[in-house]
Amino acid sequence: MGLCHAKPIEIPETQFESHVISGDNQPISSTTEVGKTPQFPFYSPSPLPSGFKNSPANSSVTSTPLRFFKRPFPPPSPAKHIRALLARRHGSIKPNEASIPEGSECDIGLDKNFGFPKQFENHYELGEEVGRGHFGFTCSAKGKRGSLKGQDVAVKVIPKAKWENLSFHTVEFCGILAFCLKKSFFFCQMTTAIAIEDVRREVKILRALTGHKNLVQFYEAYEDGDNVYVVMEGGKFSEEDAKVVMVQILSVVAYCHLQGVVHRDLKPENFLFASKGDNSPLKAIDFGLSDYVKPDERLNDIVGSAYYVAPEVLHRSYGTEADMWSIGVIAYILLCGSRPFWARTESGIFRAVLKAEPSFDEAPWPSLSPDAVDFVKRLLNKDYRKRLTAAQALSHPWLSSFQDIKIPQDMIIYRLVRAYICSTSLRKAALGALAKTLTVPQLAYLKEQFQMLSPSKNGHISMQNYKTAILRSFTDAMRDSRVIEFVNTVSTLQYRKMDFEEFCAASISVHQLEAMDTWEQHARCAYELFEKDGNRPIMIEELASSVKNCKQWRFCCVYGTYNSPPLNQELGLSPSVPVHVVLQDWIRHSDGKLSFLGFVRLLHGLSSRAFHKA
Repeated sequence: MGLCHAKPIEIPETQFESHVISGDNQPISSTTEVGKTPQFPFYSPSPLPSGFKNSPANSSVTSTPLRFFKRPFPPPSPAKHIRALLARRHGSIKPNEASIPEGSECDIGLDKNFGFPKQFENHYELGEEVGRGHFGFTCSAKGKRGSLKGQDVAVKVIPKAKWENLSFHTVEFCGILAFCLKKSFFFCQMTTAIAIEDVRREVKILRALTGHKNLVQFYEAYEDGDNVYVVMEGGKFSEEDAKVVMVQILSVVAYCHLQGVVHRDLKPENFLFASKGDNSPLKAIDFGLSDYVKPDERLNDIVGSAYYVAPEVLHRSYGTEADMWSIGVIAYILLCGSRPFWARTESGIFRAVLKAEPSFDEAPWPSLSPDAVDFVKRLLNKDYRKRLTAAQALSHPWLSSFQDIKIPQDMIIYRLVRAYICSTSLRKAALGALAKTLTVPQLAYLKEQFQMLSPSKNGHISMQNYKTAILRSFTDAMRDSRVIEFVNTVSTLQYRKMDFEEFCAASISVHQLEAMDTWEQHARCAYELFEKDGNRPIMIEELASSVKNCKQWRFCCVYGTYNSPPLNQELGLSPSVPVHVVLQDWIRHSDGKLSFLGFVRLLHGLSSRAFHKA
């Protein structure tokens, strides 16, 4: 956006007022008497005679009104074409003329009267708030008289006081949101002269189009000195409706991710219903920004839509997890009707995505099921490692009512199993203890993944099973994304056969468990089991080799003097700090066994930058 600049002001004979736009866009005024040095000397007129022919040599500063700008000339207004369009719409100017002043909207004087009826309270009894957006809120209400007497309705309340300080905004009315409009309500931003026109236009469109089965039924618009009230049919986009949509979105995304394709632009507009029927399936469209990604590689180009972009995309290091963040944003909108992250500018949206936390305190979140809240929270985790995959999301308890969900293979299993096989026996024992704390839904997901690998009659699988299973879903995309190349590295690993118990230990994502409210219980219970079965006196060098594989790093462990620059970097320590000092904190001095802190760190394997904080 360009800088704002004050309108010309008339300056008295004895003094003048200069207006400069400060860094925070707040006008700063200064009053300077004649003969005194101005407060802003950079903008003072030259004391030398003017070079123009007709200018007097001894011109007085006070004889000519001046405008002072932060720049010599103001930049063109980015809203100029919008203002001209509005003016032409009202017939006030010719196409190539501009009679609307470029000054502040507050200087123009806003007419906030729409001509709507003013007897809202006489016709409706306003109930509790059921949803809140960035620009207003929706309340339930009940008709008090007329044809809607006793009928439940929804009222969108838009405070007029906000109109002077916000900026122009539009709302998407395509794709899946067209379906949402049937039962849910989205807040249009109502700001300044442009936004007042938006209010008039929205009500006019709703009045003209109402009656279609997939559009919310509009009844009437009211106003008073403080608010505009848009009365519509009651009801809301229920959890069950949201589940139907999410299952379809997750199914296609899980399939794409298995093939090594990341969509990178998941948003409501890119999902369309195949027909107008109530049971019409959703279709994913627009793969123009999609790309191939190998399971153990990261992309670095910033693409997508601002409201739905994942934090790691902005950090230029991401994979298929970025799509899951976008799905979390869609789920948030479906369930509450507003975006989890919002700002007036694209850069502001990016800052909100990186720093802000979505709100789950305001209506309707307290009235939604705990599983629905947990589902969205586990998708909108800023740490991509803690985010659910598409296959895991389909297995989430919130969607358990759908009995016919087809859950595909999950590529995260391949990554986790490969890391498990390369781990030391000490870490495998720790993961085995953690696997025994898993809940029934978590075990159900792992059971399905295990069965897809076609275990033998005695319930075991070999590494070759992983390649055989993935080839059943083979497409050309899988070859182009080099997923097959990655799977080959897993299938050729030399390892004994696994039963389901060890498969669970190998397939646990510790980061994902950490994102759950029950993580502390999992960790404490697992540590108690580890104490009974696997904990024993250990040496620093053994613990160091558990953090990073000895063959990989090619280092020697010498008790008391151990130091390795690669491992120091992994632990977040300077090269001069002996690593054994940190690792000793993981071992109890009383018996030389692993402490709870060491157990948790060992579970990770560990690629963490938080060691120096421990």
